[in-house]
Amino acid sequence: MSRFLQLIAVGLWLAAGVCWAQDAAPRLQDLDGKRIAVLTGSAGDLAARKYFPAAHFVELNTSSDAALAVASGKVDAYVFDKSVLFNLVAKNPQLHILDQAVARLDVAVAMHKGNAALQADIDAALTALEQEGELQRLRAKWLDSHYTTPPPMSRVDHVGKGRVLRVGTSGQNEPFTFYAYGALAGLDIELIHLIGQRLDRRIEIVDYNFEALIPALQSKKIDLAISNFNVTEERKKLIRYSRPYLGNDISALVLAPQPAAAVERNAIARWLRGVAASFHSNILVEDRYLLIWDGLKTTVIISVFSTLLGTLLGGVICFMRMSARRLLNLPARLYIAILRGTPVLVLLMLIFYVVFASVNIDPVLVAVIAFGLNFAAYSAEIFRTGIQGVDKGQTEAGIALGFTRLSTFVNIVLPQTIHRILPVFKGEFISLVKMTSIVGYIAVQDLTKASDIIRSRTFDAFFPLVMIALLYFLISWVLLQFLEYLERVTDPKYGREGRRT
Repeated sequence: MSRFLQLIAVGLWLAAGVCWAQDAAPRLQDLDGKRIAVLTGSAGDLAARKYFPAAHFVELNTSSDAALAVASGKVDAYVFDKSVLFNLVAKNPQLHILDQAVARLDVAVAMHKGNAALQADIDAALTALEQEGELQRLRAKWLDSHYTTPPPMSRVDHVGKGRVLRVGTSGQNEPFTFYAYGALAGLDIELIHLIGQRLDRRIEIVDYNFEALIPALQSKKIDLAISNFNVTEERKKLIRYSRPYLGNDISALVLAPQPAAAVERNAIARWLRGVAASFHSNILVEDRYLLIWDGLKTTVIISVFSTLLGTLLGGVICFMRMSARRLLNLPARLYIAILRGTPVLVLLMLIFYVVFASVNIDPVLVAVIAFGLNFAAYSAEIFRTGIQGVDKGQTEAGIALGFTRLSTFVNIVLPQTIHRILPVFKGEFISLVKMTSIVGYIAVQDLTKASDIIRSRTFDAFFPLVMIALLYFLISWVLLQFLEYLERVTDPKYGREGRRT
């Protein structure tokens, strides 16, 4: 009996020790060897790898994803700029910033490596803004205030007369750059407009994924990048920096000690209240439904026009592929092999950052071209299979009856081909619609990017993703109705039944 009681005592002691370990926030040195989330290519990524050489690093794309990973226990910490982490903690009370900093870095405006003249202009503007007290005002407004509701953006009515200054940013980096009431806001957005005012230049801001900003600078898609850009020696080898306008700590975000929460018995009522709260914060607050609407239109436009381009080009490639002439056949074979073997994301970025590097082209048009080229490679083979599936005797019979080869194909072979290929074509079309979710890499705000923007403000992991999944299903279902109608009218059985009725 005494042995049993001793075992119980040891168990209680171990349980208490486990509870104590979970209730106490870790120290910075305790994180080495743990799972640490970083943003790919960020200054926090570089600093964390130097400070925690034995850690296991999990690379993510947004701070909102990293905060959710910490809150859900997927990772032990997230290393990033302390100003951004303060904002995450304000919206996630279960998170905590460790006092000791991992590193301290300057924040500056980034530009192309060879643009020394622009650097001199930016440095002069920043010096003037510092002397006027504008930099201190911006820091007090956006960083030191630790606001709960985003402060209003200062209005800049000046329209520059000089050449347009294209500025890249990442709109998921509150309080520096983020979306509020459907428009970009934050310290960096207000600062770049003040710089444009000093330089008498009109500012045009483009929203990229953070990891795409340096490639956009190198390919001269943008003139400047401003998105809490920390100055590091590694980045100096690739891009040029202005003089610093801020200095910030790189810190670690961890899960805070959590008190025991009361459990509500009515789970259904709790779930309904949660859904209602999520709908309000993700859809109604700051008119965020407008982001969803704009993303929906963009996704539909890219899907429809990519399909049209890919279908037409696929028909041409199919003709070349089936030609007996090697001059036509070989290029078609090569095209199909290369396009089917290249990931769509790689193709998309090659076309945007390499092929159209020196051309100011709408990223939506680039997306249509990239997805159209990819779709053409698959549709060409679908068409070829469908045509070869029609018995050659029907072509010979048509010619024997006096039809030309073209009229035989149009009136006899093509209707049967369409009916044969539509089931496979529909599947390929659905894949295309879903693949458009990667266009955020080239600064296109589609449904997925809209979801990322909303999650970066609300930190709701469930509602935005489910909502976007339902919208993708709705798009696919509506567009499929047209293809299914086309499948029915090309079915001979459908025509016979119609004549009977």
